[in-house]
Amino acid sequence: MNKIPVPRLLPMLLPAAFALACLTAVSPALLRQVPMDEMQTFKTSFLGILLEALPFVLVGAILSSLMHLFVSEEMLRRWMPRHPVPGILFACLLGLVFPVCECGMIPLIRRMIQKGMPVYMAVVFILSGPILNPVVFSATYMAFRLYPEMVYARMGLAFAVAAAIGGILYLCWKDNPLKHSLALGVTQDGNGQGHTPAHGSNKLTAVFVHAADEVFEMGKYLLIGCLLTAGIQAFIAREHLADIGSGSVSAYLFMMGFAFVLSLCSTSDAFVASTFLQTFSGGSLLAFLVFGPMLDFKNMLMLLSVFRTKFVLLLAFLISALVFTGAVLVGALWL
Repeated sequence: MNKIPVPRLLPMLLPAAFALACLTAVSPALLRQVPMDEMQTFKTSFLGILLEALPFVLVGAILSSLMHLFVSEEMLRRWMPRHPVPGILFACLLGLVFPVCECGMIPLIRRMIQKGMPVYMAVVFILSGPILNPVVFSATYMAFRLYPEMVYARMGLAFAVAAAIGGILYLCWKDNPLKHSLALGVTQDGNGQGHTPAHGSNKLTAVFVHAADEVFEMGKYLLIGCLLTAGIQAFIAREHLADIGSGSVSAYLFMMGFAFVLSLCSTSDAFVASTFLQTFSGGSLLAFLVFGPMLDFKNMLMLLSVFRTKFVLLLAFLISALVFTGAVLVGALWL
């Protein structure tokens, strides 16, 4: 029986301890230079974003571990439709089964690709899952209960953008998008890296060991994204940013950029968007609600840690172009 690998904590804890010691040494000088209000905003924003995202990263890591240990390639192939059209519909509906926020999607979808899920279906699930699920629908409805058309516009545009990108990737991308080390990290039994036989008490232990590995791997990118996002929120005045977004077209670009840097969870971004109802058009708010869950700063870092840079850049371009075009059309015709 194979031994279950233990996470290597020491190589990760030593750099963290060194960074903490440096911050402790220089923090008095830094605090004297930064206004206390901005520093308090920075700390509050950082902790808020981190605590908001971390539970979903944990959920995604646990689901990834369960899939790694209990779902075989043959089982996944039996579930997946072979034709691309029902395959895209199947991937969109997976959000109802796995209502995971975008923060927890990356480890889960990496495991699905390693198990044999086609790239176009995996990307559709990444893009649609954080929006097309009951939790986000309810949160959006609560935030826009006086404007229910915004709720249905968000769901419809998210479905259309995800399906369109899935179709484009089906036609244009044939390679494995995972980084080289991840794409080759499959053992001869076909069940992924570090496969552990699921027997007896080893089942539960192996799930948590794999989940811990996933969290430590994704966590460093999440922390960097949270730090930079909190810095933007704390040290850049929002009124200056709002002046940039006062134009008809620039409002869409501003709200998409705003969603990118804020990096809010899809279960809470609707409440932020609703505060701009009196100052921004419905179409620009729709762009904010759809673009953010599909592509934000912290998720970009996590995507780059798993997928090849060329693939991430193509995905970012397609998301930006289709969300902008769709939001402008919906805003002009309906909202």
